[in-house]
Amino acid sequence: NYRSTQPILDLADAVWSRARERYAKTLVAVRPGGARPELVDCDDEAMQSDAVCRRVLDARERGVRLRDQAVLFRAGRGSDLLELELTRRRIPFVKYGGMRYLEAAHVKDLLALYRLADNGRDETAWFRLLQLLDGVGPATARRVVDALDLDRDDPLSRWSQELLPEAARAPAAGLVAALRSAGPARPAAERAELLRAALAPLVRGHYPDAEARSGDLDRLAEAAAGHGDLRTFVVELALDPPRSTGADSVPPAVDEDWLVLSTVHSAKGLEWDVVHLLHVTEGSFPSDLALSTPDGLDEERRLFHVALTRARRSLHLYAPLAYHHHPRARDDRHSWAQRSRFLDEAALACCTRAVPAAAVGPAPRLGAAAGAPAHRVAAELDALWA
Repeated sequence: NYRSTQPILDLADAVWSRARERYAKTLVAVRPGGARPELVDCDDEAMQSDAVCRRVLDARERGVRLRDQAVLFRAGRGSDLLELELTRRRIPFVKYGGMRYLEAAHVKDLLALYRLADNGRDETAWFRLLQLLDGVGPATARRVVDALDLDRDDPLSRWSQELLPEAARAPAAGLVAALRSAGPARPAAERAELLRAALAPLVRGHYPDAEARSGDLDRLAEAAAGHGDLRTFVVELALDPPRSTGADSVPPAVDEDWLVLSTVHSAKGLEWDVVHLLHVTEGSFPSDLALSTPDGLDEERRLFHVALTRARRSLHLYAPLAYHHHPRARDDRHSWAQRSRFLDEAALACCTRAVPAAAVGPAPRLGAAAGAPAHRVAAELDALWA
């Protein structure tokens, strides 16, 4: 093998040896040296995004250009939170195999609502959100915006739904009520969730694939809540507007540099010095949608093997422990994840184990504020799937 170093190939061989139908082979490296692949266990997707950014920037400081690094994932949505973090940190990137997260129309809708919560005079945001209402087109939206008289302070005080069609009045009233409630005095997490909940019915009624789009809104609200300040979060994303990707992507110019984000399918035949593989967990890799046929698991294993062997010198695998979502509104906001079955005992023996810096340190003292003794709770995750 002329691409990868031997430690990377050792992991690839260990994974491939478990395939049900395969050609028996052992990959031998021509390239000398190399570090063992790194498996990074993360608390959740936010920690995963932070860990990737830290390692990308660290490699760049050591002389590895961004264009010589790649972040790979099984499905296009796998990079959503990472794209937000890269944008916030001003790390340029191009994405292949799906639309950028921030380019999605419903994501732009929620960002527009977040902007209005801090600046009720944002004409562009008003114009965008009003057209989500049934029966409201550009002409009606223009009349409503003109009636708000955005040149004056506090446009919400002049809100009137008389110019709206009857079917649009109740949803519009809910949106305006949320804007009035989500003032700057509230904590960022409460504001982000309150506005998301108000927008969700409009998104479900305006776009197809409502369930998937609602999940995108959940992830954006979680990211905003974790940032700590809603206004700063929106400003940081707006300062670097996203560009077209996929078919419109072009190679960087000589004086430009950007990180590559790609699905594994789109990365076939390509290679980079450093590769970061996201979501090495059950349900993501292998994808639970690909396991409905007897050959599905083997095909997923082949795809995983492709991902591993895109790396020339350095390979990082990331396994988030928890995924945050809203399956039952506020009473259950996450689910636990299990590391991919492809990383069995033989594969793990080929890896160096790591924990992100943010997770290093003493365990939190539960109940310390009330003077209660702290307890360390341990759970054997594998037992949950027994």
